[in-house]
Amino acid sequence: MCGIVGLFLKDRDLEPQLGALLSGMLVTMTDRGPDSAGIAIYGTPAEGKAKITVQSPEPEAVFPGLEAALAEASGGSAAVAVKSTHAVITLDAGKVPAVRAALAGMSGIRVMGVGEAVEIFKEVGLPKDVIARFEIAKMTGSHGIGHTRMATESAVTTMGAHPFSTGADQCLVHNGSLSNHNGLRRVLRQKGMTFETENDTEVAAAYLTAEMAEGKNLGEALDGALDDLDGFFTFVVGTKSGFGVLRDPIACKPAVMAETDQYVAFGSEYRALANLPGIETARVWEPEPATVYFWEH
Repeated sequence: MCGIVGLFLKDRDLEPQLGALLSGMLVTMTDRGPDSAGIAIYGTPAEGKAKITVQSPEPEAVFPGLEAALAEASGGSAAVAVKSTHAVITLDAGKVPAVRAALAGMSGIRVMGVGEAVEIFKEVGLPKDVIARFEIAKMTGSHGIGHTRMATESAVTTMGAHPFSTGADQCLVHNGSLSNHNGLRRVLRQKGMTFETENDTEVAAAYLTAEMAEGKNLGEALDGALDDLDGFFTFVVGTKSGFGVLRDPIACKPAVMAETDQYVAFGSEYRALANLPGIETARVWEPEPATVYFWEH
């Protein structure tokens, strides 16, 4: 019984409030998942730059020398902004492969997400504590998704928390359970995908990444998920330019959406949306089963 939220801003005047609005939405979903929480925020990309969000269980020992180590490994500069157990590395986009290779060889560092726009923060704990730790309410951006977890398929760990990111500027949050994730994981490994956890949601994220790597757009990949994923699920997917929603054909997991001239919002329950500006005049509906919804800038 996890809780999912998502917010896509049409009105750029609301972008300074994105973190605060998403934070309030996620805290409202605390009783749906008190084990761990996470948020992905999509900001404005800087030309020629990319970002890598990393996490460490020993940030005091690992992060102080990280900037110098990455500069040496990549032959370029990499700015490191530390936020508690996470750090956001900003670098030239062309240096991403070299920096990722360097990070893979460092003990105590795990990559949370990579892309031009996305930053991902997730930890074990209540949503209010996770949000406060990373100062999410101060963040700005065009859209974002969040998740608060009640673990059913795997252990309560930072890496088991959502969102899961398996491709550049892509991430996914999930409420439900997949029954064929072990077999699908084996197939995806044969296609070159790698996995950090045994979580079924990571498999769903990797499935979409693999499908899009073969030339499908997000809508086509989500359509394929209806045939290839067994179980029950509600997905909210973040991309560089927008976010998508998909429910399985039975649609037993709750979901509600709202749209105004200023935004599109998603929540596992209406109370997650109740404090958004202009919600009283929004078009509010329950997304249909086996139907792909997608908005982008």
